[in-house]
Amino acid sequence: MMTTRELGRSGLRVSAMGLGCMGMSEFYGAADEAQSVAAIHRALDLGMTLLDTADMYGVGRNEELVGRAIAGRRDGVVVATKFGNVRGPAGEFLGVDGSPAYVREACEKSLRRLGIATIDLYYQHRVDPNVPIEETVGAMSELVKAGKVRYLGLSEAAAATIRRAHAVHPIAALQTEYSLWTRDVEDEILPAVRALGIGFVAYSPLGRGFLTGAYAAPGDIPEGDHRRNMPRFQGENFVKNRALVDVVREVARKHGATPSQVALAWVLSRGDDVVPIPGTKRVAFVEENARALDLRLDAADLERIEAAFPRGVAAGTRYAAAGMAALDR
Repeated sequence: MMTTRELGRSGLRVSAMGLGCMGMSEFYGAADEAQSVAAIHRALDLGMTLLDTADMYGVGRNEELVGRAIAGRRDGVVVATKFGNVRGPAGEFLGVDGSPAYVREACEKSLRRLGIATIDLYYQHRVDPNVPIEETVGAMSELVKAGKVRYLGLSEAAAATIRRAHAVHPIAALQTEYSLWTRDVEDEILPAVRALGIGFVAYSPLGRGFLTGAYAAPGDIPEGDHRRNMPRFQGENFVKNRALVDVVREVARKHGATPSQVALAWVLSRGDDVVPIPGTKRVAFVEENARALDLRLDAADLERIEAAFPRGVAAGTRYAAAGMAALDR
């Protein structure tokens, strides 16, 4: 069985690697429910207990998909979902809402879509700049008291925000982007969560697929895939970033591994309190990613990777302007 990691000092133990489910319903090309359910089932069979979704993925459809996939297999599954990014019925983005009334409403809807009685880990997806974090987390803590949620989390929150939130109710996990080409959390955020005993869940640990080496040119990204709108996947930025992947490939060849496994092994090496959640909708990639847990990068590998991937090395911001503006920094 897969090893487990405790999220900080929260008491919540999860598989050392989780499964990000977002791309099963939206953003990364066409959806295929049968394929996605098979991927979730394979992840569970491999001991990957942490499943990550959000109410905004597919405008609720992703939670419904996860709910159908875990029906009859609820025991042992750690269901993590998120609220706060509001979308209209046509999928339009309507901003961020951290108001207590919205917290309660969003939780009820997520529970219904997932078909479960309790959410194991409930994140605020983005910090609402118009609502004090104390009010939002206060409302989230009421959900814990009511038995509707077990543990609380934040996503893409600044160190000061995390401290304020944690003073209201223990925060079990912070979920934020972290990978070889996104390392800004190492400056303030990782030290802050470690000081508070909060676990770190790393999303996009494969750089949205870029670090797998699967893309040789921007045109390799399918039409309708939202990565086409992301600065790191465009023009000159793409060309500069592609050179970084060559180093990952060389380390992978040395170990008889894949670039994906090297990128994930690096994230896993950052500490026992770090849990990556690579996303995929394919069984083969679930299996490939899980094997990264057996890959041990030696000092020479880590030194080589460090030289190639200093903080801030990636060309382009990780989101377009609107996405960057939504980050609490």
